[in-house]
Amino acid sequence: MEVYKTGHRHFIIFKPYGYLSQFASNDSKQQSKKFLGSLYDFPKGIMAIGRLDEASEGLLLLTTNGKISAHVNSQKIEKEYYAQVDGIISEVAINQLKAGLEITVDGNKYKTKPCKAFKLDSLPCLPKRSKKIRDDRHGPTSWVSITLKEGKFRQVRKMTSAVGFPTLRLVRVRIGEIKIKNMQAADAIEVDKIF
Repeated sequence: MEVYKTGHRHFIIFKPYGYLSQFASNDSKQQSKKFLGSLYDFPKGIMAIGRLDEASEGLLLLTTNGKISAHVNSQKIEKEYYAQVDGIISEVAINQLKAGLEITVDGNKYKTKPCKAFKLDSLPCLPKRSKKIRDDRHGPTSWVSITLKEGKFRQVRKMTSAVGFPTLRLVRVRIGEIKIKNMQAADAIEVDKIF
């Protein structure tokens, strides 16, 4: 489905760990933070479609077209995340993730919608993170794929924590049919269209 107009510009970026999903801030508390605008000379009027928190990494779409942003943020488009979790995630926990579970959003209880989830059989091929995650001396970890059509604040982290396997690293690997493929952290690619 194409929902873009000519004249707009679109980018696919691998947001690295430690960056905010915005371009600048007037907030004095954020002046020491890292912003997307420092990675590339983006055009005026560019906006991030959705957000990844400062500690999360991976695929972020940028556009000058607000209609595309609304379309991607709707509950029509899947977003897939790889989460490295503390411990070896169980089948019981995977089934709880799939079925939907209760988390807290803005101080209120919220039941997540059913989603796709499975344990990854091998380590995913991802760029090395700028800040090291703890090492194996602190216990085993495992990776899970979680695909959502909703996006509450820190939802994946809250979901894995709710089933007893807190997230140590979170990477968004896919939005719709767009994947990070072989991108490295901070890579930005301009494309003709997104959707």
